[in-house]
Amino acid sequence: MNVDRRRFLSRVLALWPALALPGAAARAQGFAGLAETARGFALPDPAGGFRFPRDHGPHPDFRIEWWYVTANLRSADGTDYGVQWTLFRSSLRPPDRGGDAPPQGWMGHAAISTPQMHLTTERLARGGIGQAGVTASPFAAWIDEWQLAGPSPAEMRMRASGPDFAVDLRLATDRPFVPQGRNGYSVKSAAGLASMYYSQPFLRAEGRLTLPSGPVAVTGLGWMDREWSSQPLSPEQTGWDWFSLHLDGGAKLMGYRLRDAGGGAYVAATWISPDGSPTPYDDGALGAEPLERARVAGRRIPVVWRLRLPDRGLDVTVRALRPDSWMPLSVPYWEGPVAVSGSHDGIGFLEMTGY
Repeated sequence: MNVDRRRFLSRVLALWPALALPGAAARAQGFAGLAETARGFALPDPAGGFRFPRDHGPHPDFRIEWWYVTANLRSADGTDYGVQWTLFRSSLRPPDRGGDAPPQGWMGHAAISTPQMHLTTERLARGGIGQAGVTASPFAAWIDEWQLAGPSPAEMRMRASGPDFAVDLRLATDRPFVPQGRNGYSVKSAAGLASMYYSQPFLRAEGRLTLPSGPVAVTGLGWMDREWSSQPLSPEQTGWDWFSLHLDGGAKLMGYRLRDAGGGAYVAATWISPDGSPTPYDDGALGAEPLERARVAGRRIPVVWRLRLPDRGLDVTVRALRPDSWMPLSVPYWEGPVAVSGSHDGIGFLEMTGY
């Protein structure tokens, strides 16, 4: 690797969104750059809403964004699997007044969870040379040979591969895209910092996973998130716990708990009815309590949670299917499928950063 490429990648890794560096290093850097000043970049508009298909594509005036898909899958013999596919974009400097597009960095993450193992891989790319990018219509997000592409994010094919696995899934739905927060303006702290955020939580998934033991056909449920901002977190915030749940009966729940250095947390949620109608809940409506922890990669990670949303009669236990679902990549975090039981049964995904 030459010097210029090392400098480029070190700059990119300092800015990645969902991936807090652990401990004091994360706090010193403002949660891996997410609390850095937004000066020179665009800011989310609480009255902005969304325009499709435009907003399926990139927003280079904003500092960071991602295209993120998870899938809870099952094979014909009843074995459960989980899949993650994520493409991150970061502007390496604000747009200049001359109108030139700022240089972009890209990173891709993919993972498969099985009852026996958690497999992960990563790609890094420089923008502007065709190695990675996103187009809005027809929709395509790619990095190297990895692709998430189709007429729109409501109908697409997802592919990724690593040294010891591959993913090839078709994802489709006839349901609407769902704004998170108020009209898509998703507040992340008491200070009012926010992102633009929408989801497609009604994807049906089918396809094939290639594992060290061979190929396996799978079907299941998928969830896509789209989010962009320039400074969504405050400097004292050190990590988050994020839930996306498919509940029996067809309802969905998205919730996040953003932890701060003083031991507090900002907690928000969206209840999504089976017809796709969202009800946002502000800080304090959702209770999120860790019940059990496991030693994972030298860290104490919460792997069993209690979630309560009294307004919807929800009181559930969320349990990681694989407590060791660690992503040991350039910047590490925990990500994996979960099972839901209690007042509601279901499945879903959990992401935890900053531990």
